[in-house]
Amino acid sequence: MAKLKITQVRSKIGGNRKQHAALASLGLGRIGKSVIRDDRPEVRGQINVVAHLVTVEEVSS
Repeated sequence: MAKLKITQVRSKIGGNRKQHAALASLGLGRIGKSVIRDDRPEVRGQINVVAHLVTVEEVSS
């Protein structure tokens, strides 16, 4: 299964509750923090909510 490296590049300040919750569920919360997650529809949905705050790149497993 493909993996995604998700990095937070912008602050969550000024975002709504849904965006704060999406960042928390992805394991993010600070600018510059990165996590690696499986490429699944649930994760893609969370990324879509905060697409303006994160960068996403595909990494080899």
